[in-house]
Formats: sequence, C-alpha cells, structure tokens
Amino acid sequence: MNPMDNQAQPPQPTPDLWGQAAPAAAAPAAAAASQPGWERSVLERLAFDTLKEQRAARRWKIFFRLAWLLVFVGMMFYLFSSDSSSTATSTEHTAVVELKGEISSGSDAGAEFVIAALRTAFEDDGAKAVVLLINSPGGSPVQAGMINDEIVRLKALHKKPMYAVVEESCASAAYYIAAAADSIYVDKASIVGSIGVLMDGFGFTGTMEKLGVERRLLTAGSNKGMLDPFSPMNDKQKAYAQQMLGQIHQQFITVVRQGRGGRLKENEDTFSGLFWTGEQAVKLGLADGLGSLDQVARDVVGAEEVVDYTRRENVAERLAKKFGASVGAGAVSSMRSMVPSMR
Repeated sequence: MNPMDNQAQPPQPTPDLWGQAAPAAAAPAAAAASQPGWERSVLERLAFDTLKEQRAARRWKIFFRLAWLLVFVGMMFYLFSSDSSSTATSTEHTAVVELKGEISSGSDAGAEFVIAALRTAFEDDGAKAVVLLINSPGGSPVQAGMINDEIVRLKALHKKPMYAVVEESCASAAYYIAAAADSIYVDKASIVGSIGVLMDGFGFTGTMEKLGVERRLLTAGSNKGMLDPFSPMNDKQKAYAQQMLGQIHQQFITVVRQGRGGRLKENEDTFSGLFWTGEQAVKLGLADGLGSLDQVARDVVGAEEVVDYTRRENVAERLAKKFGASVGAGAVSSMRSMVPSMR
C-alpha cells in the first residue's frame, strides 16, 4: 500500500451551474443575432406590441365616453320630462291636487300648474271626486281668481264634486280658491280666513334727508312715480290706491258669498281680514267640518285610493327660470311692493 494513498485529497472545485446554463440560454440569442436582419424583426415585434396596447387603450376610452354619454342622455331625459305628476288610472279613486306655498305666477302654486293638474284630474273617468289639498298663506289675487274661475267651470263641465282639505293654513288668496269647493274640511288648529287685500312697501324719504341723499326722479305723467318708496305719497295717490284695494276686496267678498252661500254666518269681522282656527271657521261657516285627506277620501268621497295629479316644475325648468330671474331680479323686487296681494 502506498502511504501516499492515505493522504487527504485536495478539494475539488464546485461546478459552476450558472456558467453552464448561461451559454445554453444565450445560444438562441446568439444564433438569432448571427442571422441577418434580426434587428428589423425585433423592432417589428416591438411596434406591433405597442400598436396593440394603443388599440386597447382607444377601445377603453371609447367605451367610457359612450357610457358617460348614455348617463348624460338619461339625466337629460329625466330633467326635461314633462312633469312629476302621477299617471292617471282608470280604477275608481280620489284625485288630489296640492296647492302649497305662496300663490304666485311661475310657482308650483301658480295658476299654470294648478289648473293643468285640475284639468287632468277632472278629465280622468276613474276619479270619483277631486280634492284640493291646501297649505298656503295666500298670494296673488289674479292667480287665485284664475284658479277659482277654472274650478267653477270644471265642476259644471264634468259634473264631478270637488273638495278642499286644509292642512296648516288656508288664508287670503288660498281661501279665495277654496271658496269654489263644494265643501271645505280643516284641522281644528288650521289657520283659515284673512279675507282682505293689502299693498305693502317702505318709505325712505326721512332717512334720505338725514343722510343728505337727494332723490332724482324724472317722469312723464303726473302719477307715473306713484308709490315710489323714495318719494312722499300725496293724498290723491293714496286715495286712488285705497280705492283699487277696495275694489279687489269686494271681488273677494263676492266670491266667498257665492261659494259658501247660506252656510256663511256673516258678522262685522268676517271680511275684516281676521283669521281663525279651523274649529272657529266651522262655527262661522267658513268651513264645513274637520277632516284630513285620507278621511275625506274614505268617508266623504267613498274612494279610499288616492292618486296625486299635482303638477310640479322639474329641475331643468327651475334652473331655466332661475337663470332668467337672475337677470331681472332687481326690477322684479322693486315692483313687488306695487302689486296688491292677499296674505
């Protein structure tokens, strides 16, 4: 035995696995690089990949634009829909039209919307009766007169009863309208009456003198500046305005007497502008009884199902009117004090 065989053998180097794999992987690349025109092949591949990504991005962009367009069209269809009133039904029911807020031109309680709703309600064969649900402090005597006249016409034309149901308030111009109903029902705590007319405003002549402000008003016509808040009111113009208010007041009184007939128990305060609770109004003949909408529909009309015919402004109409109103807001506010009102 050779003694050298028992000596430790020197360590063998570890195989370089990465070194073996690298040449194998690099072989196709090297082979491809060795082929002629390989640069063009790589560039074409990159160009096609970029084109695919651009097409995909364009498709998604078109998709999102179409989606937003559909949403926009849907919103416009909703905003510009004719109205928000309930669809008429042929089954027997009680038709209700709301009259809420100040009675004025262009408002939800104006003649335009209320008359349109009343016509639809009266024309529906399924409506056994029409109920005007009122919660209003009053407003324009012109708008109230138009609604009152139309109620009288529709009742005669369709031979259908019409009732007024009062919630919190039915005063002035609102009562002017309610007087056309066959019967008026109130809550015991409702505010009813205020049969009168007013024309309000302010006078700043004394304040202007103290501040040293001079009012320069030029008119063609001796009464053209009548009721100007910065000019003193003379007795002749005051008497003329009072006579005009008295005439409108008399129209109001005539409508109430015609509508209430023998049920009205007149006294010195009836047409003085006072208002009463619903319980007092029943005793004075200004109302016929206590009752709510559901109670009247169930017990008086005999059709418990209630269908709302109220015509309201949609969002687009309100935006358009607000835009138009902002242009002449100053002129409108200056003229309001010169217009008679019932409130």
